[in-house]
Amino acid sequence: MSKKRRRQAKRIVALTKPELATIDNCVGQFKEDIHLFKNAAEGVVLACMNEPKLQKFIHFIKHRLKDPKHLRAKLRKKALEDKKDGRKPTINEANLFREITDLAGVRILHLYTDEIAEMNLRILTILKEQKYTVVKGPVANIWDHEADQYFAKLGFETVLRDTMYTSVHYEIELNTVTGVRCELQLRTLADEVWGEVSHTMDYPNPTGSVACKEQLKVLARVTSGRTRLVDSIFRSQEEFEKQRAARRKLRKKFGT
Repeated sequence: MSKKRRRQAKRIVALTKPELATIDNCVGQFKEDIHLFKNAAEGVVLACMNEPKLQKFIHFIKHRLKDPKHLRAKLRKKALEDKKDGRKPTINEANLFREITDLAGVRILHLYTDEIAEMNLRILTILKEQKYTVVKGPVANIWDHEADQYFAKLGFETVLRDTMYTSVHYEIELNTVTGVRCELQLRTLADEVWGEVSHTMDYPNPTGSVACKEQLKVLARVTSGRTRLVDSIFRSQEEFEKQRAARRKLRKKFGT
């Protein structure tokens, strides 16, 4: 493509002043109401931490709010994608809190995959008790096709992510006048390593380094291997306990 055509292509997808003003207004609205999201995230954290049957799985829990700079970049990206597809940008102040679902986020770090089945039951019970609405979820974001079978058995929706992102998400709407939403994530300790490195190097703007992209893929595979190893250790221990219980039952029955 010639330089002239490239310039024309850039003009076609450029944002207008009113569209940029809308993005500014959205960011300003978030800054003004950021305390609502802080309260929402802290409320979800407390609800989870105060439930003993869930607490035993939690190795670490944290919450965070969207960085306004990252929000601006995300809104610009979405607006440009809309225009490339021949649509007008759709996100504005009126629908910002519904369209952007990760303005507030809570992340629970746990040890191994098989814990998720019971964690999910406990979380849904907590959300129901708090009169929170699960707008979407649980959704398992995966890249490993073998994990798809596990989550399918649990009835989770699965999304294959080319980025190698791995996490279970719940989109929650709180029982408030403004309908503030919060994203709850479940992630193993091993997966958190890849997530933090990837977030630092590749978000919100993807790294331009081919080497870094390849190394992040390797790290994802190493992380997956670590998670599988931990899963295997706990499954082996569970199998051993079942076999030992069966032997004790036979000895008690036959007196040997």
